[in-house]
Amino acid sequence: MDVMINKIHQLTPSIRAFELVSTSGSALPRFEAGSHIDVHLKNGLIRQYSLSNCSSEQNRYVIGVLQDENSRGGSRCMHNDYHEGDVLSIGQPRNLFALHPNTKTAVLFAGGIGITPILSMAYRLKAQNIPFELHYFVRTHEMIAFYGNLTTHFPDQVHFHIQDQDETQCNMQQVLQQPTSDKHLYVCGPTGFMQFVMQSAETAGWQTEQLHQEHFVAQQSKHENDEAFTVEIAGTGRRIEIHPEQTVTQALLEHGFDVPVSCEQGICGTCITRVVSGTPDHRDMFMTDEERALNNQFTPCCSRSKSKNLVIEL
Repeated sequence: MDVMINKIHQLTPSIRAFELVSTSGSALPRFEAGSHIDVHLKNGLIRQYSLSNCSSEQNRYVIGVLQDENSRGGSRCMHNDYHEGDVLSIGQPRNLFALHPNTKTAVLFAGGIGITPILSMAYRLKAQNIPFELHYFVRTHEMIAFYGNLTTHFPDQVHFHIQDQDETQCNMQQVLQQPTSDKHLYVCGPTGFMQFVMQSAETAGWQTEQLHQEHFVAQQSKHENDEAFTVEIAGTGRRIEIHPEQTVTQALLEHGFDVPVSCEQGICGTCITRVVSGTPDHRDMFMTDEERALNNQFTPCCSRSKSKNLVIEL
């Protein structure tokens, strides 16, 4: 669907908020806290951005976009090529980072741009009168995004932890104490930050089912030991060799097969493909361990094969 960029706010030197409204003036589809939308950019890329506003609002979507120094073209395009009044094509909201229905108390952790889905969760928890605290980690004060929203709506819940200010450092042991079964933890931010939070929680006695995270960027895989393998397309008799330096998606596209792609990092699940036989080498961050163990589907944008031949269904 098409939406118009109603307002652009410069939240920090590198983060902009884009307020999106319907081009027809009608209500936008409902969404749940933690949801994201696919944004179809004018340069042909598709990128996922979390919705940061309150999920009860149907008059707008608000996304925050970090202009990443290592941008693969998405954030750079959003910052440089779009202005207020421009039209964007987006997908329906999808939620891979939902609030657990048994949450009676919550601890929210955000690192940098990871505040975007966490902010929406904070709005929802407050509306439901569910006690929570929000811990926001940044390098400097000027890098705090949505500062006005946070201090206005959650003055008693938000805690800022600023790297260059010693007095704001976080006592993780104190924050993570008493992990009762109906207390849930939600974290979003850089991979290293999330690993630190998750490991701290596990050390403090939190159970896996209480811990929830969302990745913006996939961990870098090591490719030096990658080997060639063959992908067979079920029902066609076509066999395609996948070279060590290319992905399955790249090879399929080169041979004329249409494969839906979006993040190209194994985060969003757009390209999930059925596996008929063979053993995938799962490298995604979308599926659960249980789903990977079934070996009946994989993400061709990043995953490979442990077996010499992989038969897939398109």
